[in-house]
Amino acid sequence: MTAPSRPAAAGRAAVLAGIGSYVPPDVVTNEDLTRRLDTSDEWIRSRTGIATRHVIAPGTATSDLAVEAGQRAWKSAGGCDVDAVVLATTTPDHPCPATAPAVAARLGLAGVPAFDVAAVCTGFLYGLAAASGLIAAGVADRVLLIAADAFTTIVDPGDRTTAVIFADGAGAVVLRAGDATEPGAVGPQVLGSDGTRSDLIEVPAGGSRQRSSGRAARPEDRFFRMRGRDTYRHAVERMTAASLEAVRRRGWTTDGIDRFAAHQANARILTAVADRLDIPAERRLSNIEHVGNTGGASLPLLLSQAAQDGRLTAGQRVLLTAFGGGLAWGATALCWPELDPL
Repeated sequence: MTAPSRPAAAGRAAVLAGIGSYVPPDVVTNEDLTRRLDTSDEWIRSRTGIATRHVIAPGTATSDLAVEAGQRAWKSAGGCDVDAVVLATTTPDHPCPATAPAVAARLGLAGVPAFDVAAVCTGFLYGLAAASGLIAAGVADRVLLIAADAFTTIVDPGDRTTAVIFADGAGAVVLRAGDATEPGAVGPQVLGSDGTRSDLIEVPAGGSRQRSSGRAARPEDRFFRMRGRDTYRHAVERMTAASLEAVRRRGWTTDGIDRFAAHQANARILTAVADRLDIPAERRLSNIEHVGNTGGASLPLLLSQAAQDGRLTAGQRVLLTAFGGGLAWGATALCWPELDPL
């Protein structure tokens, strides 16, 4: 059954109604990595801020992570009806078809609109914009937005510059139609991209560009690669600028931000952006030490865990920002609502 179109209503806003997250049970420590890589616990911690990360077991796929997080967000929202599913991921189960319809079917939502969003580590914010648009246009009253990545499936296990950083996980939210003045209403969203620098973060092989070239892909071209120094500079500049614009559009100032939630890319990047925004350490949310960089799942996973352990509470002003391949970046702000995170 296809979800019926609903008449657009002036002032309809997307309001956060539920949140959940999931990380696979298998944990890889820095000490584990030193057994196969030329690295050390001190080197990894000093450059990334990471001590442990969660990884999928053989045979597990992105959709498995997405279903777990989606179920928890749905329960957090009270088991309400869902009219659409949006999945933000860089690691779909297959190049074709999209993974979202399979996730929707496994969640008992077969027949509702379901589609993937590909914006790498900014995927959750791009998905948030897409889901908010469905609600604002009257296409849906409630949208399940999931961000899930099995990044270890595209990372070269022998590359110490990426293998120590990336991990697997998923986070999800349920958005409902509401009023822009409500707690939980998603604020003005700032998004941007720069395709001229797509070479900074990429998987060179596997797409139509490489397939149509007539040349077989080199083994190393099948893995994720990142030019760290240039990526760092762009990430800091873009997230800082987007954050300032999101706060300005909301009518707030950075000194009024209670919690700063940035994509957990690298501890150095997080510190640099927060310092530029003049947000003190006690207002910065982070979980990178224990989960690593989980790609598009990073932001909802961070928000869910922070809400569960009390670092994030109702009434707090929250600023969200992310940066990833594309290049793509974004930011938004909202007042955190009463939720039962799972």
